[in-house]
Amino acid sequence: MSYAKVFSVGLVGMVGHLIEVEADLAPGVPMVTLTGLPDTALNEARDRVRAALVNSGEQWPNRRITVNLFPASLPKHGSQYDLPVAVTVLAGAGMLPLAPLHGVALLGELGLDGTVRPVRGVLPCIVAAARAGITRAVVPVGNAREASLVPGITIKATDSLRRLIDFVRGCGLLLDPPVSDVEQAYTGPDLADVVGQELGRRAIEIAAAGAHHLFFVGPPGAGKTMLAQRLPSVLPQLEDDAALEVTAVHSIAGTLPPGAPMIRRPPFQAPHHTASAAALVGGGPGMARPGALSLAHHGVLFLDEAPEFGSRTLECLRQPLEDGEVTIQRIKGGATYPARIQLVLAANPCPCAKPSGDIGCECSALNRRRYLSRLSGPLLDRIDLRVKLDAVTSAQLMRDDIVTEPSAALLARVVEARNAATVRWAASGQRTNSEISGTRLRSREFRLTSETTRQLTEEIDKGLLSARGYDRVLRMAWTISDLDGRDRPDASDIAEAVFLRGGAH
Repeated sequence: MSYAKVFSVGLVGMVGHLIEVEADLAPGVPMVTLTGLPDTALNEARDRVRAALVNSGEQWPNRRITVNLFPASLPKHGSQYDLPVAVTVLAGAGMLPLAPLHGVALLGELGLDGTVRPVRGVLPCIVAAARAGITRAVVPVGNAREASLVPGITIKATDSLRRLIDFVRGCGLLLDPPVSDVEQAYTGPDLADVVGQELGRRAIEIAAAGAHHLFFVGPPGAGKTMLAQRLPSVLPQLEDDAALEVTAVHSIAGTLPPGAPMIRRPPFQAPHHTASAAALVGGGPGMARPGALSLAHHGVLFLDEAPEFGSRTLECLRQPLEDGEVTIQRIKGGATYPARIQLVLAANPCPCAKPSGDIGCECSALNRRRYLSRLSGPLLDRIDLRVKLDAVTSAQLMRDDIVTEPSAALLARVVEARNAATVRWAASGQRTNSEISGTRLRSREFRLTSETTRQLTEEIDKGLLSARGYDRVLRMAWTISDLDGRDRPDASDIAEAVFLRGGAH
């Protein structure tokens, strides 16, 4: 037999495709030819595979070898094809039966000594394989835990090419994946650490309950960063579908901790203000990798010192905030990654940033406007809560009789509010107030009375509020109502939402 074929899986962005790895061995000058739009890492597979086979005790076929990855029109990236290429070369030379691998997807990078090493993106690959009808897969030991998260497909693992060869020949066994724990306790900072700043704590609670975007303005030391870093402590754990998406993104990016189970806690990303647009939205040579925006999917993206970010970098956020995804186009193809995030911005009110705030500020009114105007109007219009924080006083710092509420207490209220929103919007397929369209909010079923929305109507008629801002205030009002246990917002909820919408101005 001079021809053999096995299955593998390739990724284009988040989308997996079933790949047929086939090898043909023919008489002629000994050489290896790879076809099917391989990238550099895949072209180098011929040398890795040769060394791995020889060091595993097998003989390299001294023939003309052609390896094709079908469909040939789909770009192939990465080193996960090493294992299937090695198997097809051996099978094509008649040294390995393929019956035990019928309908099995193979993934894994080979070391020169024959070890099978972990690769990126195994979770979305296995998801794609299961959807394509594959019922069994063999992956590296280091990827077995994440691969086993996908239902409907049997996962086996191998730590070496030798183990896989022995299994196919019927004289060895593959490894079972370790059991995954889905419970992940929150171990980060707690809101009990924040002194004072009742307005900031209220903003955090509302933002968490409705998945709203948030902007803090205040002097250094006011607690902007502390509050933002503690937002994940009051966010509920991710549901199964959301957790699978988040884990898949981190698997592709190579940021999934070794041996980690499915990511159940909302992720938190805080890139430095020197980050480029590519670092934020994704990029890199070949097929673009996900950036901080996608790594924060179903979690929090925190931009501290927001005016210090490049204007081009900040403007890249506008479209993903609306669509919940980011599409990166390259000459060789595009990649779309999910990016449904909670954006949190923090900024000093001026360049001199005196700890006391406005008192003692050395900046002119023009300089203050120029500094904050680095955050464009269209970007700020997409931010629901815009809160100005005052400096913490010495009396607040030194008082011993104040007991601040811990994150667990706020989380309980947030969960109740989100449950109420989930029930209300069940027919729309949405789970949080921030996801509901303005059309739905203004429909006959959910339209608020003119008396309730009088202040909001005046704001938009005076030109102080855009149509987008009008809808965002309505969403916040529904969240405030959910937190307070009411069925519908009243005028006080609208008033609080309007205040929080414009508090940083």
